[in-house]
Amino acid sequence: MVRMRKDPPQGPEPMPPGQHYRYDELEQAIDAVVASYGNGYEINNLESAALPNQRAVIEAFTHLLPVIYLGFYSGRSLNRGNPRHAIAEHMYAAHAILVEQIERALTYDHWMGNRAGTCPAGSGEAIVLDLFHQLPRIRHLLNSDVRAAYEGDPAADSIEEVVFSYPSILAITAHRIAHVLRLAKVPMIPRIISEYAHSETGIDIAPGARIGERFFIDHGTGVVIGETTVIGRNVKLYQGVTLGALSIPDRGATHQRHPTLEDDVTVYAGATILGGNTIIGAGSVIGGNVFLIESVPPGSKVFGRSRDHQG
Repeated sequence: MVRMRKDPPQGPEPMPPGQHYRYDELEQAIDAVVASYGNGYEINNLESAALPNQRAVIEAFTHLLPVIYLGFYSGRSLNRGNPRHAIAEHMYAAHAILVEQIERALTYDHWMGNRAGTCPAGSGEAIVLDLFHQLPRIRHLLNSDVRAAYEGDPAADSIEEVVFSYPSILAITAHRIAHVLRLAKVPMIPRIISEYAHSETGIDIAPGARIGERFFIDHGTGVVIGETTVIGRNVKLYQGVTLGALSIPDRGATHQRHPTLEDDVTVYAGATILGGNTIIGAGSVIGGNVFLIESVPPGSKVFGRSRDHQG
């Protein structure tokens, strides 16, 4: 007698070892999450398709990196006679992405009531072209930042090493670009760029901070620079420095909440300087772990946790 072979019963794929949930419980959990979207939470935002796309903004930024540092990012041979094609290739790509993403940000912000007082929807093209026209100036600033890093760190063997490996260069590059967009009152995009650099480097520079040329952050991990900080020329910070605010004002306040560091200031590791009325005078040195909430005159040397300075 020939036994007929039966096909195995059809059903869900067997679960991997250790997984013992029941499908009805999974469905109940899904239903509960869906129901929570009816609770009026601010994070619901089912219209998010109109928002800028974070990955696209980061992609545009990564196209601008080789525009600024072409020789460090190019995969093919270059010389002074043929950089235009490679630069144009990246600028066209960044242009297409940024115009769309800025338009999304402007349109969404306008739809939500123009909360940030931004420029009107429809001006994405003008904003991107203005940014691109400023790229030569941005490159000049970044060249000064790279030189400051090389000259300020005896451990640096070359300019190339600084550009390739110093986290502060990526953070400052992102800031120089994000700051232009912030000044143009573009919502969301500048913060996406700055937070991308923050996640990559551990250096948190708010897009609104005003930073002069020859800016160097040594090591860099844990540095925080607040939105209304003003930093002069030839300033050097070490890891763990906080340039912060003393309090949280009403949203939309326009007064300066973060400190001012004048030219040629050095701030060593772990120092905290707070407050919009706090001015660190030109040429001052702030020691490690110092906590400051009041101004010091030019040429000061501040050590310890109190305002024990030598002028």
